Amino acid sequence: MTLFDVPLSELRSRTSSKWSRYPDDVLPLWVAEMDVAVCAPVVHAVSDAVRRGDTGYPSGMPYQDAFAEFAERRWGWSTTASRIRLVPDIMQGTVEVIALLTEPGDAVVVNPPVYPPFWAYPRHAGRRIVEAPLGPDHRLDLAALDRAFDEARADGRRAAYLLCHPHNPTGTLHTPDELRAVGELAARHGVRVVSDEVHAPLTLDGTFVSATTVIPDAVALHSASKAFHLAGLKAAIAVPGPEAEHLTHLPELVASEVGHVPVLAHATALREGGSWLDELLTELRAHRTLLAELLAEHAPAVRWTPGAATYFAWLDLRDALPGDPDPARALLRDGRLALNPGPTFGAPGAGHVRLNFATSPELLTEAVRRLASVLPA
Repeated sequence: MTLFDVPLSELRSRTSSKWSRYPDDVLPLWVAEMDVAVCAPVVHAVSDAVRRGDTGYPSGMPYQDAFAEFAERRWGWSTTASRIRLVPDIMQGTVEVIALLTEPGDAVVVNPPVYPPFWAYPRHAGRRIVEAPLGPDHRLDLAALDRAFDEARADGRRAAYLLCHPHNPTGTLHTPDELRAVGELAARHGVRVVSDEVHAPLTLDGTFVSATTVIPDAVALHSASKAFHLAGLKAAIAVPGPEAEHLTHLPELVASEVGHVPVLAHATALREGGSWLDELLTELRAHRTLLAELLAEHAPAVRWTPGAATYFAWLDLRDALPGDPDPARALLRDGRLALNPGPTFGAPGAGHVRLNFATSPELLTEAVRRLASVLPA
């Protein structure tokens, strides 16, 4: 038995977004939900809380304490739990931190192709977006960042840089040297760094290093949601670097939007889910290898550079389906395969799709079969 031995009938009985949006003849490998069962300690913690009626408001710092222990144990990252703040989820927390660092009308720099809410949430908060695209190798382009920081600060207004680390959708894991160079560049321009690190526990190669460890005034956002399949139990934390004192000004009402049961679930995952997470990472590495082999055999025109983190494959179909800026439409229409459209990740996403390989080997194999069936012979 593996973590992904979940019957298709059970997956199709789920009413959350991944398995309910499309008809039953569509194979959905799109949104960031895994086809796994939640790890047993979390199931027990949530079930026990509901059984005992422990369903009131959060109290104390169980999430902060659990994360500090997890970060030290997993990455050797020493944090101070009392400085960590509870936030409703990653993107809401990001907006709250950006609100401390900037004013409406100020700029937020992003690196397309990147998670679509990186545009939506700052714009909803009245900020303007300045783009610094990743390089062709899917790594940070310091020259592009330099130009973007110049543009963001040209009128003397404040600016923030919203970093995705590890990067979604490419799976790129930024190195300490890259982060250090970003920090130096940001300091020179007077730009503050906010790092979305939700996929950190899903590092498949190498060791994750938080931006806050090399950029002292950065703020990182973390959550157990992606790594432990808990997106439906929203909770997250904002973790300040050693020189980022401004989180003391985060309004108390922000934490009041977090539910008690989600906090219990996330804290339990971080404290007791280590062996489950280790097994998950082993299986995801195997799925990544399998996907590369399947594409090479059945769809060699599809280009993919496997990332060092996340369970996403950023597939380049520009040679496979030339002239089609949004191949996800053809894959859905003709192959009954639902993947994330590349253009939603920004202009560099034209001709790309994002595939979620956190599913069973059988469904992954079927997905590539469907993808290949749409491509020209």
